[in-house]
Amino acid sequence: MKVLTSIKERLCSKKVLIVLDNVNDPLILKSLVGNQDWFGRGSRIIVTTRDKRLLASHGVINIYEARGFSDEEAFDFLRHYSLKHELSINDFMELSSEVLDYAQGLPLALEVLGSFLFSMTREEWRNQLNKLKCTPNLKIQEVLAISYDGLDDKEKNIFLDIACFFEWEDKDYVIEILDGCGFFSHSGIRALLDKSLITIYSNKLMMHDLIKEMGREIVRRQSLEEPGERSRLWFHEDIYDALKRNTASEKIEGIFLNLSHLEETLDFTAQAFSRMSKLRLLKVYNSEDTSGNFKDTSNKEKCRVNFSKDFKLCYDCLRFLYLHGYSLKSLPNDFNPKNLVELSMPYSHIQQLWKGIKVLEKLKFIDLNNSKYLIETPDFSGVTNLRRLVLEGCVSLRKVDSSLGNLKNFSFLNLKNCKMLKSLPSSTCDLKSLETLILSGCSKFKEFPENFGSLEMLMELYADEIGLTVLPSFFYFLRNLKVLSFSGCKGPPSTFWVLPSRILNPIGPILQPLSGLCSLVQLKLSDCNLTDESNLSSLGSLSSLQWLDLRRNGFVTLPSTISLLSNLEDYHNYRSFPELFAFILGSRIPDWIRYQSSGSEVEVELPPNWFNSNFQAFALSFVSFPQFVLIKFVAHATFHYTSSDNSPFFDISTSNLIIIASKLESDHLCLFGVPVSMITHCSQMTHIKVSFKLMSCNKNPIEIKRCGVGLMYNNNEDENHNNLPMIQFNPLPTESTVVLEEIHEGETSGNGCSNNVDRSEEENSEYHTADEEEEPNSTSYDGHYESDMRSEKRLKASTIMDAP
Repeated sequence: MKVLTSIKERLCSKKVLIVLDNVNDPLILKSLVGNQDWFGRGSRIIVTTRDKRLLASHGVINIYEARGFSDEEAFDFLRHYSLKHELSINDFMELSSEVLDYAQGLPLALEVLGSFLFSMTREEWRNQLNKLKCTPNLKIQEVLAISYDGLDDKEKNIFLDIACFFEWEDKDYVIEILDGCGFFSHSGIRALLDKSLITIYSNKLMMHDLIKEMGREIVRRQSLEEPGERSRLWFHEDIYDALKRNTASEKIEGIFLNLSHLEETLDFTAQAFSRMSKLRLLKVYNSEDTSGNFKDTSNKEKCRVNFSKDFKLCYDCLRFLYLHGYSLKSLPNDFNPKNLVELSMPYSHIQQLWKGIKVLEKLKFIDLNNSKYLIETPDFSGVTNLRRLVLEGCVSLRKVDSSLGNLKNFSFLNLKNCKMLKSLPSSTCDLKSLETLILSGCSKFKEFPENFGSLEMLMELYADEIGLTVLPSFFYFLRNLKVLSFSGCKGPPSTFWVLPSRILNPIGPILQPLSGLCSLVQLKLSDCNLTDESNLSSLGSLSSLQWLDLRRNGFVTLPSTISLLSNLEDYHNYRSFPELFAFILGSRIPDWIRYQSSGSEVEVELPPNWFNSNFQAFALSFVSFPQFVLIKFVAHATFHYTSSDNSPFFDISTSNLIIIASKLESDHLCLFGVPVSMITHCSQMTHIKVSFKLMSCNKNPIEIKRCGVGLMYNNNEDENHNNLPMIQFNPLPTESTVVLEEIHEGETSGNGCSNNVDRSEEENSEYHTADEEEEPNSTSYDGHYESDMRSEKRLKASTIMDAP
């Protein structure tokens, strides 16, 4: 007490600088720098520590976290050591690169390695670097281990589990698993963060490679010669050795085996696991599962582990069980891990998970994805705390047990590509906590339970390409739904369209139930055969909508109510967009786009009296070359025109209107219209030049193969209007043959193309006129009929119904 009084009395009126380095005890701070009033105005106290909690508890205001060196700073740091030794430029660059990669900006590692590696010969330092890959440097490890030594036993277990097993895993997911182990992982992970032993990025647990190696070295030193005597095994050779020789002991708490590293088949027998009474975590996995190629499952189904018929584990301590490619038809009859938190068996041969009722009250996650022999789910009555069930790719699954509806905490159900599943049990509607439901690819699924609208917590519903063609009326009541994906849900195939379209058998009234979805943020209705009769105006009531996908549908105009969607990001410039739009696979511009040219620019000398009260819009079109572009691109069309008053040009942008879900691996045709309401001085135009510019979302230009512009008039026009070119549209039935008929003298005809339109490529181009076709009545219809129009005549399309 006298010491504390003495410090305060001597320094309270003085401006001082105090540095306390490597403080690890709060008593030191309390004794030496108790309160701010101990020191005079303007004083500075600097404290360095490995534990952020120590600073927070003492009321330190400004905390600075020391960062590692950048590559440039680390390179300059190493250059200091090279000056003392004669190294060639090539040797210095190679050695520095190796050291930078190993140290990852950690000054301690750079200092330790730089102090002795640069004094070695080329052969010596190469050998030393190879040694570091399997045996960490002791000086570095000793310093890093100081933070580990300051942890309590449970925090140490959390640290070692993350270092050996859970790096890059989701933090919340790991907390669930480790809480099941009794480690109080919320506070434990906080302690690791405060000591800078881990970091969190995008909710993923991350660890510096040297700190991870320090943790793994701690485990390795538990038994240098016998892997079976260590607490955790992750290296495939150590696991193979322990199981092959039956040396695995009761000390083993966790095994993570990556099958992609195995070269020989490994037997999982009851004897090999018989002594592992403390086993908490067992994961047999294939790192290739994360490749993202879900269509190619051949490699994933191969498993280099042979599960013997008598295979079983000591269940008392088991919390996490992940068995890729489990080859038996069911779990053992005595399977009863009462403390199990997760059960995952992807690509298994399971037909029935278990019989009867299993009381597994702590089980929260079940994942049986791509278990293609699974026919029905088990009885969930005893799994009262289950939260997530993943059955994606279970192509033989026909029934979901009705006991699922009894789960009060259940929030996630993935049934994607369960192709034999036709319906869900009515008890599904009792899942009051269900937030996400995935049914995409369930091609035989045709009926939602009657009370599906009572799922008041449902926020995400993915139902792409299911057998349903109409949204049930009770969707109206899903007031908390934020994401609805209903792509590819359509009736029988129908003839596509030129522009505008008339598709038969559309989904039609499916949009009406959407009007009640006041929380909807994302809506996907691509490939749904939507037409102008599909009540698109109801989209305007989705006040929260931010993302809308209507690709590959048959409608021509979007209703004015779209402008009410003030939050819509991908259509945020819609009020300046054309009302006519299409983007389809194809390489030829339809013949009614009268003025065409190769490249990205077309000029048109407008005929006399082209403008009248029936003129509706300019139709613009272009063909893009195959491109590898991501998600969406931006298209611009710029009009330059001359008129009697010399009005300037104007720009039409379809920015963000075109949304692509995949790469453009073939030519695509874009069609859109600029309505007369958007054009000033339209009636005075005599000459126009339209330039197109296409860019990907990363601003890279996309080459345009061909472009064109046409004049669009009201269908009801029955006058010749001085032989102006007119567009008339005839609906195409479901089964039809397109017949090209020449319009002879006396019929409505066009005045011809402008002399400025590029026709130089007609002789050898793939753009043919009707005269170049083999037979008029043998012309195939592949989504849009093609022929170039000539100045002296034009073609019209009519249809003949195919015989049944």
